[in-house]
Amino acid sequence: MIQWVVEAAQASGVADAVIVATPDKEIMQACEEFGADSMQTSFDHETGTDRIAEVAKEMKADFYVNVQGDEPLIDPSSIAACARPMLDDPAIEMASVYCECGPEEYESPAAVKVATDLAGYALYFSRHALPYERNPRVAPVKKHIGLYAYRREAILKFASWPQTPLEQAESLEQLRFMENGVRIKMVPGKGTELAVDTPEQAEQVREILSQRFAPRP
Repeated sequence: MIQWVVEAAQASGVADAVIVATPDKEIMQACEEFGADSMQTSFDHETGTDRIAEVAKEMKADFYVNVQGDEPLIDPSSIAACARPMLDDPAIEMASVYCECGPEEYESPAAVKVATDLAGYALYFSRHALPYERNPRVAPVKKHIGLYAYRREAILKFASWPQTPLEQAESLEQLRFMENGVRIKMVPGKGTELAVDTPEQAEQVREILSQRFAPRP
């Protein structure tokens, strides 16, 4: 699973380096076996962004893209899309990606939704459908894709801030940035069929990948 994520990050064409940040020696061993670079980080991080902040302290870069290890089906074009605002505009502190949310996921707390302003910056993220459908919808619901790009200064500040009320209520770390005044530029990308949170989902992903890369008759 980690190898698929690493290869997607490499295929995006925007990374000077791809590093697997993990506290787990077994994962580091797996990375060594397929030729990926890894860095051992603390077991104590509350969020993936806190883990990336530890990497940022050790490895200086203009910005970092967080690709989560449970997304083996992530499309390389979405990773490139996440990085693009950072390359195009030095004033942007953080960027992320969305796709259209299907009605079957409106009420699913596993599908995070985002509302944006007219300039494409996030107004709010929630596990509820946004906006509330008091009137007929005039625009699609936007589903957040779990990719983040951040400037080094922004991510180091994040690690110094305590968890915030909205972050704790929704269990969404990106809200800590917003509650501290960091704007998040949202860009469209491709959604994934499935993230892996259970062994059963891992088997489903293996089946999807086996069909995707099966030799043609």
